[in-house]
Amino acid sequence: MKRYLTPQQVATFQETGILVLSGFYAAEDIESIQRGVHEVIGQVMLRHGVPDTRAGFSPATFDQGYRELIATNRAWGGEVYDAVKQIPAFFRLVAHPSHEALMRELRPGSIPAVAAGGYGIRIDNPFEDKFRAMWHQEYPAQLRSVDGLVLWSPLAPVTVDMGPVVMCPGSHKVGPLPVFNADPEGAGRTGAYALKIKDEERWLSQYEQVAPISSPGDLIVMDFLVLHASGHNRSDRSRWSMQFRYFNFNDPVGRSHGWKGSFASGVDFRQVHPELFVGA
Repeated sequence: MKRYLTPQQVATFQETGILVLSGFYAAEDIESIQRGVHEVIGQVMLRHGVPDTRAGFSPATFDQGYRELIATNRAWGGEVYDAVKQIPAFFRLVAHPSHEALMRELRPGSIPAVAAGGYGIRIDNPFEDKFRAMWHQEYPAQLRSVDGLVLWSPLAPVTVDMGPVVMCPGSHKVGPLPVFNADPEGAGRTGAYALKIKDEERWLSQYEQVAPISSPGDLIVMDFLVLHASGHNRSDRSRWSMQFRYFNFNDPVGRSHGWKGSFASGVDFRQVHPELFVGA
């Protein structure tokens, strides 16, 4: 089997729970998804009678027209958000053989699997902080197995002012942390989006925070237990990113509860791990 990582990269991931792989994906794989997004935006324009005056497709401006749509009607952005997850080129990347190979390299002896409901395309618009992902670990939101990987990759270049994902290297070693329900902005957060880490500031103070800059084709890999959060988008462009989540069938905790999913699968994780849910 082709190997994607050096021994040093594997060691770095074991120590930090984070790995940044530049130029991991082929340009044509990313461009086919960008083209699909461009076409979906055009279809939403057509559906609502919005004249499509965009130039032809270009990878650099694949999302042209999206900001104009949400400026007219924010709900139309939700239609784009739901539709782009169904682009065939995106599904091809979800199950790309390289993802399975990465997990086998980073987790020797693992039996990799795609977390159903654990993949998608995020659109983080400028100054819409109420939709940011708060500080969290992936496991309570996804379950499946404690031993899992988040694969994060941008569709548009991520600049500092666009708000790169922020991570705490080494925080995976602490294990799953207790959480409680919170909605600090009064944004109507529910399910996984409403989970807030108990004693969050105390935990965050123990770790460095890193926010790697990335470009289309790059891949950021995170352990399911790394503390991380969405950055604050203060640019003039939406932050488009893809997330794929892989779990390990050969994980004793996941096996003990039948590899159940969490909220996205209609399961309240508190029924699986009541010991991880506490009062505020």
